[in-house]
Amino acid sequence: MTGDLFANEPPRNLLPFDGEVLLLREIMDPDVADRTFSRLKSGIVWQQEIAKIHGKEIPVPRLTAWYGEVAYRYSGVYHPAAPFPSVIAPLRKLAEDLSGASFNTVLLNYYRDGRDSVSWHADDEDVLGENPVIASLSFGEERRFHLRHKKTGDRISIDLPHNSALIMAGQTQHFWLHQIPKTARQVNERINLTFRHTQPETR
Repeated sequence: MTGDLFANEPPRNLLPFDGEVLLLREIMDPDVADRTFSRLKSGIVWQQEIAKIHGKEIPVPRLTAWYGEVAYRYSGVYHPAAPFPSVIAPLRKLAEDLSGASFNTVLLNYYRDGRDSVSWHADDEDVLGENPVIASLSFGEERRFHLRHKKTGDRISIDLPHNSALIMAGQTQHFWLHQIPKTARQVNERINLTFRHTQPETR
């Protein structure tokens, strides 16, 4: 899936079955990664969205931003199409090189401290296609990422460090949920970009 970039030492699939998850470290020069984090923090228009879950309006426990060629809707939150900022263009190219997929949208998440989180979910919306490839780039504080199989309950924990990419592909979204839980530990800021190919909504 990753083409010639990792031909000599292909990354290991971290899932035991029903999907493919790869963790790639040191995806760019460390100085560039540090500057990228600073530019994303200051240059992105961050918002705290209000999601509608089980009929209740709940503030999303992190800041988000959305850019892409098509609109995107989840949990009652609507993001209109918006052009990629200049800071994201090279990251989109990097995500495509790492994954071997093409992406037309990106959801950014800004975790300000350990109280910010994302709950159990799968990226399995119809607009993402049959077996979506999700390329998730991480900058800033390391956070723990959990996967849980929908049927067997098997769990996997992965630490996502600064300057890394997590690629989810194959049937991962059909069979596995994922989350980044809250933590009582003192942790600093983290910014995550999840690139995906999103199809226009049909009504």
